Amino acid sequence: MRLPLRRALSPAAVRRAFSTAAASRPQWAMIRQAPPVRSPSPHASLLLAEPPRDSYLLVPDHLIDRRPGPDPSSDIRGILGGTVHATSGDGGLLLVVYMDSHAPAPIISKIVTGAFPARPRVSDLAGLDLSDPDFIRFVCNPITGELFRLPDIDGTKKTMFRGCDNAGLLTRSAAGAGHGSPDSYAVAVLGEDRNGGTFNMRRFLSRTGKWEKLVGLPSPLPLTRRMDMYTEAVAFAGRLWWADLTWGVVSADPFSDWPELHFVELPRNSVWPVPSTDLVQEQAMHRRLGISEGRLRYVEVSQEDPFVVSSFALDDDGSGWTLEHEVALGRICQVKGGGPRDTARIAVIDPLNASVMYLIVGKHVLGVDMDMGKVMGCSLADETEGPPYAITSVLKPCVLPPWLSSSKIPAAGTFSRDNGDAKSKTLSDILVRADSDKRGKGDRKGKGKMEGEGC
Repeated sequence: MRLPLRRALSPAAVRRAFSTAAASRPQWAMIRQAPPVRSPSPHASLLLAEPPRDSYLLVPDHLIDRRPGPDPSSDIRGILGGTVHATSGDGGLLLVVYMDSHAPAPIISKIVTGAFPARPRVSDLAGLDLSDPDFIRFVCNPITGELFRLPDIDGTKKTMFRGCDNAGLLTRSAAGAGHGSPDSYAVAVLGEDRNGGTFNMRRFLSRTGKWEKLVGLPSPLPLTRRMDMYTEAVAFAGRLWWADLTWGVVSADPFSDWPELHFVELPRNSVWPVPSTDLVQEQAMHRRLGISEGRLRYVEVSQEDPFVVSSFALDDDGSGWTLEHEVALGRICQVKGGGPRDTARIAVIDPLNASVMYLIVGKHVLGVDMDMGKVMGCSLADETEGPPYAITSVLKPCVLPPWLSSSKIPAAGTFSRDNGDAKSKTLSDILVRADSDKRGKGDRKGKGKMEGEGC
């Protein structure tokens, strides 16, 4: 997991965030990070901006259970960084993770200035204890600022073990998906058993108020190939979806007594015949799983001119994908100078408009409408913090439904009043579109060349 660092926000920005009224706000936000700030406030606050500009979740540092600092006379420094690790989709809640670590001053300096290598050598890590970081997790309502501190996994904050990177957050509501405050939620991580053949799940259920581990979940994989699920799980259709961005997606209902896993391959031409040796963080620069207009979508952008963006929607039976958009970006990338670093990277998928993608090209974040063939807006991308994959790994789309301002995070012991028997339903039974009026749009598949200019 990458350590998220950034320059401190100005006091004026902090005051503005904690005094912002929710009377008029965007329907969704592109959240960059969750920096700790010095404030006596008892709750977090959202420094909100209209996409493609970044938003920030500001959390008062006194609410974070930090470890004691290192000896001031030593060369070791304490560092704390926070990210919005996952969102609950139309449930509006956030999973926020803080990484509290001690590291040699030279390493911190390189990270802050962006000089730390993407593929560090042993010498680059001299003096750094990779098992040192503490992880603190919260569930947050971004509008009210309410925070719930999750218990530590296995009773320890030192959870730098494989599998905790892909945590997801799923909510349930008696009013139905996207139509009211959640009654319960689940946080879950999924990993393959090292001996192969089964999966293990760690989950936190709001109704029990504690973590538990499920061992030996039968594998749905068609091959004896391991899945590399680094990115956060996506919440959709009452399930969490974990992606290996070179192969396919595994989903499960974390609320189930014994979750049944389901696997669907990526579109045929997107499947790599053998596992990648690239950094998994780099894969997410050009491939992404997300939700838009109530459907699960897989999007990829080619890394060579003409930089083709392809967008697929999961079929209603959950067995395959339909290509909806295939658009060459054309002059957008050429205007920004080309070159490996300027290759278009995926920022986020617009959760409310399936024809709009947010891409990072050069020093800009562009809102691109694939139907209209033009750039709808742009903003500067601050990339002083690390390698090219750094910004793409932390940006998260967060839907802000109107009822969120009066919603409370479900407490331990509460549970959803939606008592439907999930075990009696197939995956295709529950794969319904959240917004039924989108069905009238018909076939939105589009092909063409993008001719819009950058900013």
